[in-house]
Amino acid sequence: MTIRRNESEHAMCNSEASSRHTDTAAEAGAETAECPVMRGSLVVKADAEAAGLFRDYEGERYWFCCAGCGPAFDADPAKYAIAA
Repeated sequence: MTIRRNESEHAMCNSEASSRHTDTAAEAGAETAECPVMRGSLVVKADAEAAGLFRDYEGERYWFCCAGCGPAFDADPAKYAIAA
């Protein structure tokens, strides 16, 4: 199964998640990561974990900026793990 999202879905995901997570990170000095699916989106690891927005793959943890990124990662984890 291939999961495809159009550019507007990516933009909405990136815009909402990026502003929310970046503000939280700046305020709390939290540990962050870059979303492997939406490259350039900063993710506060603790927030992503609390929301279930992460996956473990081959001994590494990957955090996502929004709920749409998990299924995309699941469809081809090797593709996104290499990019991260």
